[in-house]
Amino acid sequence: MSRDVILSIEALGKTYASGFRALDDVSLQIRRGEIFALLGPNGAGKTTLIGIVCGLVNATSGRVLADGHDVVTDHRAARSLIGLVPQELATDMFETVRDTVTFSRGLFGKPRDPAHVERVLRELSLWEKRDAKIMTLSGGMKRRVLIAKALAHEPKILFLDEPTAGVDVALRREMWTMVRGLRDTGVTIILTTHYIEEAEEMADRIGVIDKGRLVVVDDKSALMQKLGKRSFVLDLAAPIDAVPAALDGFPVTLGDGGKRLVWSFRDDGERDRIASFLQAVGAAGLEVRDLRTVESSLEEIFLDLVEGAA
Repeated sequence: MSRDVILSIEALGKTYASGFRALDDVSLQIRRGEIFALLGPNGAGKTTLIGIVCGLVNATSGRVLADGHDVVTDHRAARSLIGLVPQELATDMFETVRDTVTFSRGLFGKPRDPAHVERVLRELSLWEKRDAKIMTLSGGMKRRVLIAKALAHEPKILFLDEPTAGVDVALRREMWTMVRGLRDTGVTIILTTHYIEEAEEMADRIGVIDKGRLVVVDDKSALMQKLGKRSFVLDLAAPIDAVPAALDGFPVTLGDGGKRLVWSFRDDGERDRIASFLQAVGAAGLEVRDLRTVESSLEEIFLDLVEGAA
């Protein structure tokens, strides 16, 4: 296991008693100090994968090493390195914020450390609410408490399962800043999310899982460059009935009642044909009122990957 890798998932498989295969030969290396986003539709295997790494689900095959510790044969050492923020807001609503975070630290056999608990609460803007009962907090504050509980035992790896589900846009962005701050302190973060914008904004690398198999894993920028599309959009001064023959060599679509031409292409290689495309437009005698380029979003790439794997 490389020193740059903090979490090694090797040929992981999970088949339930019903025969359903939730994970199929999944291998993944998480780098120390990165933010890794795991994307996938409902039922893709994200929760099962997290459950196995965190010791909540037994794998059928394969193994997981957390900083060199096997999560099965060296469970105590491995689990002490991992923090989990679940999607569900499950915590004792009658406890105070400080007490529930302190209790979570004790569950991992860590000695009492009021200074650490205070530091975590301050970093999450919870210190002013330290003596408030959880039931009195807003939804966003309750989610912060879940993060504080996961950080109470000083893990090196933090799983965030849908960390901003159900919170408003302003709080979501505030939590993104907070998560980056955690990474800056040396915590490796793996998040699952349905918000493609979240992965695009935060992640260093992205993995896409579908039907229990990893479809792709790559650096975010490399993924968007290799799989992203760029579109040339031409708004015409007058509508046309059909794509001119001069543009037969280009996969052009006609829209907006014949007043818009769209040529979509991948960046790798097709970019060199832009000049030829514009010459063909001129040869067709088309009067262009406006011209712009549009790049595909991560959401479009994600949908292409999942549909392609179907």
